[in-house]
Amino acid sequence: MPMEGQEKPNRREDIFSKAVRAGKRTYFFDVKATRNDQYYLTITESKRRFQNEQGKFFYEKHKIFLYREDFEKFVKGLDAAIRFIETGEVPEEETPPAEIQHAESSKAEIDLNFDDLGKEEVQASDE
Repeated sequence: MPMEGQEKPNRREDIFSKAVRAGKRTYFFDVKATRNDQYYLTITESKRRFQNEQGKFFYEKHKIFLYREDFEKFVKGLDAAIRFIETGEVPEEETPPAEIQHAESSKAEIDLNFDDLGKEEVQASDE
């Protein structure tokens, strides 16, 4: 138990919180602060489930931590995915970073023949 005047070491108080109910799910958008007072966002999806063995309801939760340096890329990706769902249009992509371009060009140079996979196992079982 923390002494008076001390905070719990891993507990981060919410700076801002917004709950969004959407059908059987609830989404929680919680702004928290690091020890250095840098804000970050947690997005939690919560679904109410029934556990047959216990005969009780419980909440299944999935959480994402999103840091300030990733906000712009996250929002762009989310926006592109939502626009695709709504319109069916694939948004124009930005030029990928050099390491991704290199990895894609390297993949094109590799000659794989998947038809040969499993032939040894078949031959061995025939003997």
